[in-house]
Amino acid sequence: MRQASGLVLAFLLLGLLCLGLFLPGISHVPPIDRDESRFAQASRQMLDSGDYIRIQFQNESRAKKPAGIYWLQAAVAGLSGARQAIWPYRLPSVAGALIAVLLTAGLGRRLVGTAAAFSAAALLASCFLLVSEAHQAKTDAVQLAAVVAAQGVLAQFYLARPAGLALVLLFWLAQGIGILVKGPIVPLISLLTAATLAVADRRAAWLVGLRPLLGLPLVALLVGPWLWAINRATNGQFIGQAVQNDLLSKVFGVQESHGGPPGTYLLLLVATSWPASLFVIPALPYALARRRQPIIRFLLAWIIPVWLLFEAIPTKLPHYILPVYPALALLAALWLWDPERPQLAPLTKIFALTWGLIGTLAASTVLAAPLALGMAPIWTLVPLALPIAGLGWLPAGLLLRRRPRAALGAAVLAALVTYGIVFQLLLPRLEPLWISRRIATLVPLAAPLAAAGYHEPSLVFLHGRATLLTDGAGAADFLLANPDGWSAVESAAGPAFRARLAEAGRTATSSGEVDGFNYSRGRAAMITLWRIGSD
Repeated sequence: MRQASGLVLAFLLLGLLCLGLFLPGISHVPPIDRDESRFAQASRQMLDSGDYIRIQFQNESRAKKPAGIYWLQAAVAGLSGARQAIWPYRLPSVAGALIAVLLTAGLGRRLVGTAAAFSAAALLASCFLLVSEAHQAKTDAVQLAAVVAAQGVLAQFYLARPAGLALVLLFWLAQGIGILVKGPIVPLISLLTAATLAVADRRAAWLVGLRPLLGLPLVALLVGPWLWAINRATNGQFIGQAVQNDLLSKVFGVQESHGGPPGTYLLLLVATSWPASLFVIPALPYALARRRQPIIRFLLAWIIPVWLLFEAIPTKLPHYILPVYPALALLAALWLWDPERPQLAPLTKIFALTWGLIGTLAASTVLAAPLALGMAPIWTLVPLALPIAGLGWLPAGLLLRRRPRAALGAAVLAALVTYGIVFQLLLPRLEPLWISRRIATLVPLAAPLAAAGYHEPSLVFLHGRATLLTDGAGAADFLLANPDGWSAVESAAGPAFRARLAEAGRTATSSGEVDGFNYSRGRAAMITLWRIGSD
């Protein structure tokens, strides 16, 4: 009884840790461009139209991802009564990240032991990449929950742990949910893991226990109805567009300028998995040296082929590699809790000192970000930079003093403080970044609006589906046709805008300016708001 109550308390504390990491800033950070705003706007249009089959952003088909994430976001936004705000569309991501962390602890207990499993879950929860995805209305945090469920069950069968029908059904349910949320990624990860182990071990009989003759029809039952409905609703175009325009364009080319050479994810690992990277990096040589141990063998088979695949694909986005982070966290926890853990190697000590610089960089960002954007310093945040820097160095110091488990606690505390300050206090106040919010504040919500040169989807989410994204001449024509309308014209589109008005013998009056930094394009933006009037 005491053991059970202790376990319940551990899960409760883990859940509270997740909420402390994932919720700060959830309603304060404006809609982020571009993917989050597209997902949220498409979900709201689904909710407004009552059409839960077709996925549209404004009047265009969004043949990017299946309907699962849109259903979740629309359901939460509808129940919240706040469909115009961004925060309800983010809650499925919060829930997905929370479930992924709890499953890492729950399924991991049978793989690495209770202490190591909860340590791994805490490391996963505090990873920058997962915290970032939990704050955005996208697919990746929800997909991660399906990945952990599927891989956790797969590991049970590989290690010949007793696994009943419930775990078999969980595996196939995770596959179906994963497909509905983001297409083939979850099945691909399980397939790569199983194939790697089968080739390395020269045996695959353990896979029979997954009962594919039962599971595959279950997946078909979950996914098939929507596939049939979307195929019928779009005359068969949705699936073809999704494969050609989204999947193949990423596999064989660089999509939306998000390219990078092989090795990009490895170079980013220290930052994207911070603070867990302090333990992940020394755990990697430890794991390779013990690769014949079954659990380590499984985790490496989860990590290596998936990592190599995404390194080979030309399109590079940091969150693509998130599905292997639970396995990295479990390896780190095994290293932490191994009583025969070797002493820190000299290179590991050097890495720990280098790792401490991340805290200093995070602290300097609190001070420097406003200045870099042309703002005055945010003096109320200046004192908060000190604890960020101090807590950033504390885990490294404890690790160097051979207190790795104390370093784990300090790292999680550093994450709580740093992310809380950044997401709740810093990001919402960096006004030059939030151009769409500033435009939406100046233009009445009911007023017709056209945007020329500035086409970020966050403006559509904040001002409404009818927002016209056009060029300079189109913005002028819009004002001529809508005397009560507004045009937001970026400086590069200004000459064409004024020339078209001059052709029509009309003039426009400036009703405000928004000077900021368009982070999606990586450049400054000057936008003038115009209305039909006289000079």
